[in-house]
Amino acid sequence: MPNLKEVRNRISSVNSTRQITSAMKLVSAAKLRRAQDAVTKMRPYAEKLQFIMSNVAQSLEGAESPYLVERELKSVTVVLVTSNRGLCGAFNTQVLRRATALLNGELAELHKTGKVQFVCIGKKATAWVLRSGYTLQASHDELYNHLSFSESVKIAESLMAEYRQGNTDKIVFLYNRFLTAASQQVIEETFLPLSPDVQAQEVSTEYIYEPGKAEIIENMIPLTLKTQLFKVVLDSHAAEHGARMTAMHKATDNAGELLKALKLSYNKARQAAITNEILEIVAGAEALNG
Repeated sequence: MPNLKEVRNRISSVNSTRQITSAMKLVSAAKLRRAQDAVTKMRPYAEKLQFIMSNVAQSLEGAESPYLVERELKSVTVVLVTSNRGLCGAFNTQVLRRATALLNGELAELHKTGKVQFVCIGKKATAWVLRSGYTLQASHDELYNHLSFSESVKIAESLMAEYRQGNTDKIVFLYNRFLTAASQQVIEETFLPLSPDVQAQEVSTEYIYEPGKAEIIENMIPLTLKTQLFKVVLDSHAAEHGARMTAMHKATDNAGELLKALKLSYNKARQAAITNEILEIVAGAEALNG
């Protein structure tokens, strides 16, 4: 039979943990509402802009924009988007697992020669890259401190400059796309080079350019790319809070079940102790009477 003091200590410990997980669940739920509103408002604009850009790209040549030039793959940059903190279930693990599969799959040859570098957004991604001994090109963990379009633009511009200067031949995003509070989907998305979308090709549209094609393209492509990166970060941010809220909800429920089991164990142990004391008193009384 377990010691009463030990059981009381465990009950106190589990109860404290349950209060913490319950509070974290409420905080994540509040943050999720704001993050979900941001990404649902951003998605239609970003997707429509990307659709138009894919459509326009059909009539463009590589000479008209450096972001349309497809080169032989000699170097690839993988942008890993994770969270800065844990306690969010498999949110970070599934992105890192996909990154590992990518390195062992289609990027295996480049990875062996050290031609795959990582740009990390989120401390969990940065720690994983450094721990694994991979090439870390840049880390932008501070983005979540002041998440805004203006801050994400700086990252987009640095990635665009790397591609424009020929330092990398392809840039790929790996991140969690927000579906619902309880579910996320790991997405592998090509950032550069830009290429025509199959869906856009099926509904091809002729555009009239004003003031001119060159001016429009010069501004439209960078805007599309910057918007794409911001959408990715917002998606991951909302998915993170959804995953954390779900994880804390499950943790709170599990703590509640454990508390019931511990209290039952405590009551049994207490009842057994009381029974033993009664038996000792009765035995002592009988011994005196005898």
